[in-house]
Amino acid sequence: MTETETQRFAMEAERRLVKAEQRGLRLAIACRTLITAAAFFWYLGSTLLFPEFSTRQVTTFALFAFTAIGVTHLVLIGTGYDRAWIKYGVYALDSLAICSLFALVPISRADDVPQIIAFRAYGIYYLFPIIALSCLSLSWRLVLWTGGLCVLGWWAAFIWVTVPMERTLSWADMSAMATRETYEAVFLSIDFIGRGNRIEETGMLMFATCILAIAVYRARAVFFAQVEADLERGRERAKRQHVSVLLGKYLPEEIAKKLIDDNAPLKPQQSFGTALVMDIAEFTSFSSVHSPDEVIKRLDVFLTDATQDVSAENGIVISYLGDGFLVTYNAPVKVETPAAAAIRTAVALHATAARHGFSIRIGIASGELVTGTIGSDTRQSFTVYGDPVNLASRLEAKCKSLGAAMLLDAATNAALSGGDQMHSFGSIEISGLTKPVAVFGTKRQ
Repeated sequence: MTETETQRFAMEAERRLVKAEQRGLRLAIACRTLITAAAFFWYLGSTLLFPEFSTRQVTTFALFAFTAIGVTHLVLIGTGYDRAWIKYGVYALDSLAICSLFALVPISRADDVPQIIAFRAYGIYYLFPIIALSCLSLSWRLVLWTGGLCVLGWWAAFIWVTVPMERTLSWADMSAMATRETYEAVFLSIDFIGRGNRIEETGMLMFATCILAIAVYRARAVFFAQVEADLERGRERAKRQHVSVLLGKYLPEEIAKKLIDDNAPLKPQQSFGTALVMDIAEFTSFSSVHSPDEVIKRLDVFLTDATQDVSAENGIVISYLGDGFLVTYNAPVKVETPAAAAIRTAVALHATAARHGFSIRIGIASGELVTGTIGSDTRQSFTVYGDPVNLASRLEAKCKSLGAAMLLDAATNAALSGGDQMHSFGSIEISGLTKPVAVFGTKRQ
């Protein structure tokens, strides 16, 4: 991969990752905001029903503030006002707010009930959803940030609650030979703070945070690999398209695509098809009165439009013959009615030639055709064999002496429906053939 391609990949990967992070962050903040909004309306109803509880009013206001922050963040994500620190601030606010509830919201209205009971009655599992939601942002840094703040906030709340206590009990106050009475006296005491439990809780919380951060980091790696694979497929498609276009200038387009897709030499194919040979009448006279540049320019424009007429009927331009070309139908690309398709193409070619100020002659013949590649291992050419090719060329040449716009053999004429069959020119001698050939066609206007 070149330096330019590496830079392009990095920019594209970063662009896609930012969008993915924004979508995940929106989902996370939306979930978080829905929860706070639901709690807000719950406490708002409680406040209206029980106005004597002032703490409910404070909680309602706090929930309203948290909901408003979530809505504001949702609006800012992906806009010009969005900043990376905002998501860190929101997650820090949520993490520390939950920890503050354990320290500041009284577990009981009685003054003699220590706040440590909140840690035993509820627990650290309230913090796990915050960390889980941070994973949706696809930012492993945000996951570690959130988990670290949860641990710090949990310990800060624990210390805040235990420091004012006059008497504390913990696992260290029980001996290895502790009896049932000892467990009841210590573990069930309202002064039991369980310092060891806090260590285990925060240890497990941080362990889970690290695992989730690693999972998000690996997900990002997979994401970058997928982006690189997508870009590589895009480059491969672009290369194939470029080669197809380049080969299409020298080979029939369908053949070029088949060569690229199969990556192998084309095997000879035999089918009953139709050959059409077109040539511009009096082209030598035209060339003599125009400059070479003008001749090439006019010819190129005409052949471009003529080739489109051929493609419209699923014909294949096998080769350009000076001021004309050789076209086949049903060889190698399948065409249900090759003779009729060739006739329709001939009519369209005459109209196109007239628009460009040319007069053309067309010869058409049907029969067994064989298509394939010829040449050496290093250079090959696609071509078509069969009597129809030679006969179509001879018929095109006979148009001049017979005053015909196009001529076709009996096999082509027979393939047409009764109303579409052409004028008969009788049986004529064809160079290279031992017997006269029945010829049909249209006279030149």
